Amino acid sequence: MKPDTNIDLTTLLDKIAGQAAQADRSRTLDRDLVALIKQDPVSRLTACKVVGGVEASIQSCGEALESIASKCTSTAWVLMNHLGQTHLITALLGDEHPSLLRQLVEERNLVCFPVGAGTSVEAASSGTTICLRGKSEFGSGARYADKAGVIFVLPGEDKARFALVDLHHKGVEIEDSWRAMSLRASSTDTLHYNDVEIVDSASVPFPRMYREVFRRPSYPVISPRYREDWMAISNIWLGYMGIGLVQSCLDDVVENIRDRIAFMGVRVAERANVHMNIGHAQANISAARDSVRSVCAETDGRIDSSIPPTESDYFRQMGAAVSALKLCDEALRSLVRVMGANGLREGPAFERRWRDFQAIPIHLNTHPDRVSEIMGRHILGLTMEQTF
Repeated sequence: MKPDTNIDLTTLLDKIAGQAAQADRSRTLDRDLVALIKQDPVSRLTACKVVGGVEASIQSCGEALESIASKCTSTAWVLMNHLGQTHLITALLGDEHPSLLRQLVEERNLVCFPVGAGTSVEAASSGTTICLRGKSEFGSGARYADKAGVIFVLPGEDKARFALVDLHHKGVEIEDSWRAMSLRASSTDTLHYNDVEIVDSASVPFPRMYREVFRRPSYPVISPRYREDWMAISNIWLGYMGIGLVQSCLDDVVENIRDRIAFMGVRVAERANVHMNIGHAQANISAARDSVRSVCAETDGRIDSSIPPTESDYFRQMGAAVSALKLCDEALRSLVRVMGANGLREGPAFERRWRDFQAIPIHLNTHPDRVSEIMGRHILGLTMEQTF
């Protein structure tokens, strides 16, 4: 799939950058910006044309998120989750509920999918409806979203089901629970369901090893892109976001030190260790970008050729993202050494970006310990039990 050339983010990027510092201080994205994002084609990049989406390449989605992360990582985080979860939702609902997906796109809905540690949702069936009670954790973008994915098991059944919840329902409460130093405005919050009713017919089975199910030729999808695992694609996009963020840090450093004077009147920009650290950082960023671009080309190639991914393809995607973020992490450490304590004191944008980056490599999706473990099991031919 050739990268799209009609994705113009110029106006949107200016508005994202203009509210970034305030969003960090207030822990909330600008409401006008959220409304603009919902109406902008960027919110429909991963939705296929059948349901009214842009159907952009995986690479183009990644490059858009790279640009956005360079301005405000909280904004990119919310959008990345929306795009990745739209991908999963379409794979789950597409064949049975295409009209529901078209409605999501037409109404410019943002979605979130809170299923983090501590999630506990009980369901009770009553005729044609299902009543939900409980809470869902880590709902990135929850305060800005319109719909949330929810997984539940009905009494007497042993298999999970999936449905969408209208976050404007009177029984939904969103608890502002994200208090981290990173991604302060990401609204990675807790959702409480208090007797929230959904239509039973709008729910679908949620297979435990869903990535294996989606690859099967017998499983119907409305576009070949939805045979690719949403978690692996999200990891690639997180790699792109890390690249955009750290590249912006490097650009900040270069601008910051041009006229900076160190002890005894020495120009910072003339110090050899500064040259070494900046050069090392840029080499790492470039290598990270090459890594995610390469795996994107493979992924988009399979989609264009309607070739389902294999388990090895899945781990190739996961590994490329983890490796890219390790390179970015090392680059950022080099840049912190160049900035020094005084540079951090005078460069609040750099400090904000440094804080934001800390959450990306330790996200459950991209955590190197988790990914390396399951890759090792795959290489050794051991049984894979992890859902993702």
